[in-house]
Amino acid sequence: MAGHFIILILFLLIACYYDVRQHRLPNWLNVSGVLVGIIYHLVVNQLDGFIQSVLGLLVAGVILLLLYIFKAVGAGDVKLFAAIGAISGVLFSLYAIMYSIIFAGIIGLIILLFTKTFLINITLAFLHIKESMKDKTLTPLDDFKNNISNRFPFIYAVIPGVITAFYYMYVA
Repeated sequence: MAGHFIILILFLLIACYYDVRQHRLPNWLNVSGVLVGIIYHLVVNQLDGFIQSVLGLLVAGVILLLLYIFKAVGAGDVKLFAAIGAISGVLFSLYAIMYSIIFAGIIGLIILLFTKTFLINITLAFLHIKESMKDKTLTPLDDFKNNISNRFPFIYAVIPGVITAFYYMYVA
């Protein structure tokens, strides 16, 4: 196994601890992940590694920033994937993002199907969507997301997403 995957595993274990326990990802952790990823690739692969690391940081960061703008993820998740991109490069981080989003959808669906308030939440969601469209503002949807909807730490989807990306890129 390449050294950067050991760094990635350690980084994700620490991120998982903070996200699950404190529902936030500390900036020092994400900045450390970015710096370690860039320095590792600079030392091991010289300029090519540095370029791949910075491109991974930028591509993953921009994609998650777009998701953040649409309120699909938190700011910590943007920085988390920027660090994942710096540690693992562009291609791996793209696959990890894709699989993480798929796992997030599956987890969200499971939460919806197995909570007792499924029909109530669906009805409320549709009412908030209708109100947002009528008023041409996202405030009702924000209120729904923050006060009614079932949320979970995105790291629950990131870990299996990264494992799946690793499997399909390097094992299968």
